[in-house]
Amino acid sequence: MTEFLEWLQGSGLGQAVRGTPYLYAALESLHILGLAVLVGTAICFDLRLLGVGSRLIRVTTAATCLLRVSRFGFLITALTGIALFAGSAVAVAQTGAFPWKLALIGVAGLNVLFFHRGVYRRVDSWNTASTTPRRAHAAAVVSMLAWTATVFAGRFIAYT
Repeated sequence: MTEFLEWLQGSGLGQAVRGTPYLYAALESLHILGLAVLVGTAICFDLRLLGVGSRLIRVTTAATCLLRVSRFGFLITALTGIALFAGSAVAVAQTGAFPWKLALIGVAGLNVLFFHRGVYRRVDSWNTASTTPRRAHAAAVVSMLAWTATVFAGRFIAYT
């Protein structure tokens, strides 16, 4: 693993991130903006699943509008995160928070997969209902906790 981290850090991308003035700051800014888009839209969808706000909006409408934007935020966050990691891969991988961040992203991703392959397949039966199924509630809570904890873990990388 150390060999891969050293290779990544020494790659053209890693060298560019470390050696180009303002590139790290620009990437970090884009990473934060992407994260805001990703987490903000995901939480809005999760709140709809929990019945917070207008129930006049169908779950499928909320999914169509919000989750497309959320995927865009994830793409920005993932690409900039990889670039930022490449700049100091060896040091970042040794922090206490980095493995937590990766694990939490994994939890959030698995939650999305289980939600869409599970309870969401039968969304037509509860799309406009006054309450959503308990499994949808559980997925929403897991999503909000996982993404919030991911943000905290990301911030703690600099301090652990």
